[in-house]
Amino acid sequence: MQIGPYRLSNNLIAAPMAGVTDRPFRQLCKAMGAGMAVSEMVTSNWLLYGSAKTRRRADHEGEAPLISVQIAGADPARLAEAARYNVDAGAQIIDINMGCPAKKVCNVMAGSALLQDESLVARILDAVVAAVPVPVTLKIRTGWDTSCRNAVTVARIAEAAGVQALAIHGRTRACRFQGEAEYETIAAVKSAARIPVIANGDIDTPEKAKAILDATGVDGVMIGRAALGRPWIFREIAHFLVTGRRLPPPDAAEMRRVLLAHLDDMHAFYGERTGVGIARKHIGWYTKGLPESAAFLRRVFQIPTVAEQRAAVDQFLAERESSSHAHARSSELAA
Repeated sequence: MQIGPYRLSNNLIAAPMAGVTDRPFRQLCKAMGAGMAVSEMVTSNWLLYGSAKTRRRADHEGEAPLISVQIAGADPARLAEAARYNVDAGAQIIDINMGCPAKKVCNVMAGSALLQDESLVARILDAVVAAVPVPVTLKIRTGWDTSCRNAVTVARIAEAAGVQALAIHGRTRACRFQGEAEYETIAAVKSAARIPVIANGDIDTPEKAKAILDATGVDGVMIGRAALGRPWIFREIAHFLVTGRRLPPPDAAEMRRVLLAHLDDMHAFYGERTGVGIARKHIGWYTKGLPESAAFLRRVFQIPTVAEQRAAVDQFLAERESSSHAHARSSELAA
């Protein structure tokens, strides 16, 4: 898939997720087979550029290309300024958030709330495209609510403004994450658009990814929640699209290596106090459904230091690894 001058290694993209797609997670998704990983949204409010949180979100040191940064806001001039700021900080692609359903975002007429004002959409896109020399992409939903599904109209506005690719989550803002994604709307957008279109929403298996690509004709798929605690989903989908066969899931030893390396990256990126807190939710996602994980999480969520957190995770996964080896050995003997 091509976005402006950039040729992606494949058509699988890690979705921008607030509080999740930080540099360590983006790096991991790319290493696991994502062709691109979009950053969590960076505010367009210049007053916040000096905050530690915003500086971390704009930190791309050592990150493998492509570096795509999502910006959010409702004022064309401020969004243009935010785009320039992030390009200066290393962004190779600027993505504009018009899809976030969160109340705190929509209440300030940003995110998916912008879909209610098509003239403002046009002004924002014109301003940002004119402000930076890199490709601008857009993330939207199918509309504000079921009475206002205007994704096709917004796609035409985006194309006219010079937007280079469009990602669409197959729900209205009112639907949030409930119900089935509307792939027929995504197909209609793809039919109407000449720029690359990327489908997002409920893509949680290799088979689902292929079915959506086939049914909608889109150029790529964007995976969000299904990658939480399961970053290897990108290589699984990539393998399935090429071979038609499923890759086996990672064994206990690989899962242990992946999670510990991810912990190390988070701890180094955020520091002791923040790193331990951020890592907790990822530990929960990785270990969900494993034997005795509930009791383990209750204990690990009380641990205050990097060293103790890492040791606890290592011990828990080592025990799972030993258990899986013992089970495999007993199965061999029984055979």
